[in-house]
Formats: sequence, structure tokens, C-alpha cells
Amino acid sequence: MVTAFLQDNYQAVLEAGNHKYTADESVAAGGKDVGMSPTQLLLCSLASCTSITVKMYANRKEWQLESIRVTVNMSNSGGSNGEESIIREIELKGNLDARQKDRLLYIAKHCPVHKMLSKQNLITTNLK
Repeated sequence: MVTAFLQDNYQAVLEAGNHKYTADESVAAGGKDVGMSPTQLLLCSLASCTSITVKMYANRKEWQLESIRVTVNMSNSGGSNGEESIIREIELKGNLDARQKDRLLYIAKHCPVHKMLSKQNLITTNLK
């Protein structure tokens, strides 16, 4: 469970278990830029899940993946419904052949956050 408490204008304190984070909007958007924006947090979730999932798989296979860098950006795809596109770039370093790299790309597309973002999700909202 994650909880957000709005503090100062657009600044939100996020609590997840024993961890606390701050989310905020940029100064240009009316915030104070003291934390990542909600969109940046979402993209961080995809990037971190991708890197962890790929590394776990490579470790299980005992492949020589030295490092992984995942860069994620969001852009308006210009569709008639205002669709957004997420562009993910993955850089793998290590002694990997083409077959291993292809498999790691396949695994990246199956990390839990990727799967969640790739399908239509039902969000139920209730007032307390």
C-alpha cells in the first residue's frame, strides 16, 4: 500500500512501508520542485523494474551482465485520443552474445511494471 499526503501546494509526501518520498511539480507548473513529479515517479518504476528483472534473469542464467542502464522518456504520440508513448532504451554491458541480448530484451518486455502499463487497468476510487 502507498499513501500520499498533500503538504504544501503540490508537494506530496509518499509513504510505502518503511519508506518516505516526496513528489512535487516543477516551479513552472506551480510546485517547488522538491521531488520528482508523479510522471517521473511512474517512469522510474518502469526503469527500475526493467533493470532489476533483467539483472535477476541474467544472474539465474549465470550470464556475464556487468551493468544495465535503462532510460525512459514519455512523449505525446500525437494520436487523436491524446495517447502518450513511453520510449525505453536499454544499454547492456558485459560479455553477452546476440542471442543473450535478444533474450534479455524479451525479458525486459515482461517485467511486472511493463506488463501493468501495457494493458488497460481498472482503477476503483472511493471516498472515505
